[in-house]
Amino acid sequence: MIHKERRCIIKIVFVALTLVGCTGHHVKETDNHAYADEHEAYPAAATAAVSGGNRVVFTKEQSRKVDFATTEVHRQPFGQIIRTTAQIQPSQGDERIITAKAGGTVSFLNNNIVEGKAVGAGQTLFSIDGSEMADNNLSVRFSEAESEYRRAKAEYERKQELAKEKIASQSELLKAQTEFTNAEAVYNNLRKNFASGKQNVTTPISGFITRVFVSNGQYAEAGHPILVVSQNRNLLIKAELQPKYYDILSNITSANIRIMNSNRTYTLEELDGRVVSFGKSTDIGNPLIPVLFQVNNKAGLLPGSFVELFIKTQTDAQAITVPNEAIIEEMGNYFVYVQLAPELFEKRIIKKGVTDGVRTEITEGVADGDRVVSKGAMLVKLSQASGALDPHAGHVH
Repeated sequence: MIHKERRCIIKIVFVALTLVGCTGHHVKETDNHAYADEHEAYPAAATAAVSGGNRVVFTKEQSRKVDFATTEVHRQPFGQIIRTTAQIQPSQGDERIITAKAGGTVSFLNNNIVEGKAVGAGQTLFSIDGSEMADNNLSVRFSEAESEYRRAKAEYERKQELAKEKIASQSELLKAQTEFTNAEAVYNNLRKNFASGKQNVTTPISGFITRVFVSNGQYAEAGHPILVVSQNRNLLIKAELQPKYYDILSNITSANIRIMNSNRTYTLEELDGRVVSFGKSTDIGNPLIPVLFQVNNKAGLLPGSFVELFIKTQTDAQAITVPNEAIIEEMGNYFVYVQLAPELFEKRIIKKGVTDGVRTEITEGVADGDRVVSKGAMLVKLSQASGALDPHAGHVH
């Protein structure tokens, strides 16, 4: 039995190796100093462990106050990544082009018909006045349609009476009915959409005005686009790739979308997205292959803007990857912090491979099963730069 009064003889190198674990680093036994107990030995061991400059103490108390996390890394499937720039476009059915149904002068109902204006379904946006036009005058057309409607109606009613007395044949009655039906349709359409020679134009959907093609008072021909209303709900992301990628386009599984001038990256799954299609041919004018993704606009994406796109393909290859925010850059070199003990971390230089916008392949410096700082790596770096050491670093309480 060990006597209660016996002093603990602990070599500092032994404690340091216990804290650090099997790191593969050679440690010389240069200090055979004896300590009274483990409470004296551990602070000295921690100081020795970090004295090389590549290790840092980051205590549990520090980690609880910030957004901090560690992750154990393993080999996992990581296919070829195609990194490109893509443009946000409105999807089919998500926007409507409002056109002039007849020629005339465009008159906006108020001065708020501008890009970005919110509108509701059925709301009248503008009118087209053709009453002063010498040709294709709406007032004249409306009068003609009304006269033709009344004539066709009277003729149909007359033929009905004659048919009862067997004076008019069934073919004559059917012809009169057809003429009346057509005249009624034209008259009702003009009466519904035009008043005093004006065409009132409404929007069929709710959304935002994204483009205005004419100015107030400008003349527009029938069929001429006046403005565009978009819901900005479902969007397309269009990338154009070099033909060398054609063989792997059928293996596309997902993509990550990074907003330009922002650190925010969204996965296709986060935006309820899917792969829509990719081009099967090219031409001389544009030899690039279009690839289209559809997403739900949960991220406030702006149609017409550009994003950075990381297209992911299916593969059997595996690689060690870490979250992008785990990587620290210094003087052109890249590092991660590997956890050696609960409160002790080693700053380890790495070599990067490709990235999918969220995770980056590590080709050298991190082994399968290592635990790295996945959130708060910059805070660990600042802690290292401050040189502040916790006396209980590496000590599991």
